[in-house]
Amino acid sequence: MDILEIGKRVFIANGLIMAFLFVGVIIWISYYLSRHLTKGRIHGSAVAILCGLVLAYIGGLMTGGERGFADIPLFAGIGVMGGGMLRDYAIVSTAFGARLSEMKKAGLAGALSLIIGIGLSYFVGAVIAYAFGYHDAKDVATIAAGAVTFIVGPVTGTALGVGSDVIALSIAAGVVKSILVMVLTPWAAPYIGLNTPQAAMVFGGLMGTTSGTVAALAAIDPRLVPYCAFVANFYTGFGCLLAPTILYFATAFIMGQPF
Repeated sequence: MDILEIGKRVFIANGLIMAFLFVGVIIWISYYLSRHLTKGRIHGSAVAILCGLVLAYIGGLMTGGERGFADIPLFAGIGVMGGGMLRDYAIVSTAFGARLSEMKKAGLAGALSLIIGIGLSYFVGAVIAYAFGYHDAKDVATIAAGAVTFIVGPVTGTALGVGSDVIALSIAAGVVKSILVMVLTPWAAPYIGLNTPQAAMVFGGLMGTTSGTVAALAAIDPRLVPYCAFVANFYTGFGCLLAPTILYFATAFIMGQPF
């Protein structure tokens, strides 16, 4: 047995370790590109997400599967690393370090930003879904929930019992929103005063997408990340409660369809 075969067996048997190694290399390359091609204006995590999407597409083409590179035995550990447990832990951990005294200063503005952010994102997503020919209230609600975040979309779609194709569209809508937020925010920050913990919390409430807002704030000022992430996490949870219930009922009522 040659060294390559031995290495292949070791990596397949230790899939999660291989996943961390693989993702680590992608992140190193992404931060290198961010630093030298964009001078840090586009954060390395944003570049890493774009690389991940491209690799997922290539992996899907290579295997004809549904999980991208995770369908390749050598990279099967990526499916575990990208699963719900580690994902949710990573999202929650971004809020560690926020100071309660600073969070209290956001006050009513921080609370209202959650309601406005979820409502506005849902409304825009619903209008776009309807304009593209989705006229069933459950489909519209699922895609609109995806515009809230790519986590709220699948939760809503599963609760309403829609097809996997619509759920996939809701995830795509959330991913597009996340990428736009992380790429455009560093350019807009000087013009919108995004330089204090209070502004970061309001921004997290309006935009919501934790991955997008955290990557954007990391490129602007890493000290603001916990405050933005703290509210963005509430945004995701609040969206998971509202989208399959009140917002769906409102959508069905407006469209004249039964609940």
